[in-house]
Amino acid sequence: MQLRVARIGKPHGIRGEVTVQVLTDSPEERFDRGAVLAYDVEAATPGSLAVRTLTVRSARWNKDILVLGFEEVPDRNRAEELRGTTLYVDTEELDDESEEGWYEHELVGLEVRVDGRAVGTVAALQVMPAQDLLVVDTPDGEVLVPFVEEIVPEVDVEGGFVVVLPPTGLFELNREAGGDDSPGETRGGDA
Repeated sequence: MQLRVARIGKPHGIRGEVTVQVLTDSPEERFDRGAVLAYDVEAATPGSLAVRTLTVRSARWNKDILVLGFEEVPDRNRAEELRGTTLYVDTEELDDESEEGWYEHELVGLEVRVDGRAVGTVAALQVMPAQDLLVVDTPDGEVLVPFVEEIVPEVDVEGGFVVVLPPTGLFELNREAGGDDSPGETRGGDA
């Protein structure tokens, strides 16, 4: 399985460096010198580079922006061809040093349970600076759940569910915003 780690932005300078939008919570590990990153050739500009991987030559921070240089990208013209390209790492190649974390592809589709009842499914994981958020699709709309142990005490990937202990009103906010239901009603009876 491939894990998105960055999206290439505009070129930086004339030596083939690019700015990147970081999509990983551990950029120091993912963009270490010599790291090999994959990308989808179809995502790149037609007629551009024919390689499917890029090897990190350099990584540095310019204020709050990560600037990467690649062995296969010697100049600004080649860097421009990669603008908008998403970079990936294979999860099989990653170290299993953290048994407490999950990747987005492991969480998406899991049933979300509150008090033993299914209330929706995980649609995405938003990696944020302060804390990550689970995006939960419910019959009443999308709910953002802080992905912290106090609120999400159990994640059972093999069992296909996560247990959520939501603060009062977290799932009810969307019901009120919808305006179609009276305060005591729910759609589908499983909210």
